[in-house]
Amino acid sequence: MTAQLTTRSPQRPAGPLPAVDRHPRLLAGTLVAAALAIATASLVGPLGLGLLTYRTSDTTLNQLLGSDAAALFVVAPLALGAALLARRRHPVAPLLATGIGGYALYTYAQVIIGQEYLRLPGNVERFFPLLLTVFLLAEALVVLGWRAIPAHLPPPSPRLERTAGVTLLVVAAFLVLGQHLRPMLIAWQDPAQLTEYASSPTPFWMVKLMDLGIIVPAAVATGIGVLRHAPWARRMMYALLTGYSCLAVSVAAMGVVMNVNGDPDASPALATGFGFFALVFVTLTAALYRPLFRRQGGSEQR
Repeated sequence: MTAQLTTRSPQRPAGPLPAVDRHPRLLAGTLVAAALAIATASLVGPLGLGLLTYRTSDTTLNQLLGSDAAALFVVAPLALGAALLARRRHPVAPLLATGIGGYALYTYAQVIIGQEYLRLPGNVERFFPLLLTVFLLAEALVVLGWRAIPAHLPPPSPRLERTAGVTLLVVAAFLVLGQHLRPMLIAWQDPAQLTEYASSPTPFWMVKLMDLGIIVPAAVATGIGVLRHAPWARRMMYALLTGYSCLAVSVAAMGVVMNVNGDPDASPALATGFGFFALVFVTLTAALYRPLFRRQGGSEQR
C-alpha cells in the first residue's frame, strides 16, 4: 500500500499550476483572431447576411445553419474568454485553445471540402480565403495551445477521471455502432433510402471519414490512456473533451434547426438525444476544469 501511494503522489502536485510562459500574448492574439474569423464566417452565411451560399442540399444546409449558430453563439465567445485567460497567463487557456482549435479543424475542413462543387448552385468557393483563415488559425491554436500546456496536470478525483475515460470510450462506440454503421449499410445497399446521402454524398462520406478515421481512434486511445493514468492522456483528455463539447453543442443545434425547418431526415427523439449528450459533455468538461481554476499559479500576475 505504501509503494502504491508513493508512485501516485507525483501525479498529485500540492502546489498551484504554473502560469502560461510560452508566448501568452501570441496565444491570446490567435484566440481573438480565431473568434473573429469564426464569427465572420457564420455571419456572412445564410444565418446572417446571406452573402455566402453553400453548395449543398437542403438537408445539409440545415445542418450547416445549426453549426454556424453554435460557432457564433458558443465557440466564438468561448475563444474570447480563453484569450482573456491567456492574456492573464492562466494555465487553463492552453487547454481551451487546443480543444477549440481541434473543433475548428474538424468543422471547417468539412465546410470547405464537403460541398457539391459544380453540381449544386452556390458561391462558397469565393469565401475560401476566409474559411482558409479559420483553418490556419485553428492549426495555430492546436500547436500553440499544446506547447503551452503544463507538463504535469493534477489528476481529477478518481471517480471523475474514470468517468471521463469511460465517456470517451462510450463516444467511440456510439459513433461506430449508433451513428454511422446503419447509414453506411443503407448507403451500400440502397442509397436512395437516405435523403441526406442521395442529395449530398460528399459531406456524407466526409463526416464518416473524419469521425471513424480521427475522432474514434483519438477517443479510444485517450480513453484507455486516462483509465491507465497516463500523463499524456490527461492532457489530451482536456483538449478532446473541450473540442467534443463544442461539437456536441453544434450537433444539438443541427438537430434543432432540422426539426424547426421540417427536414425529412429530422427526428425529435434524435435531436433530444443529441441535446442530452451535449449537456453531459459540457457538464463533465466543466467539472474537470473546475479544480484547475482553483490551482492557478500566482505567477500569472507578473
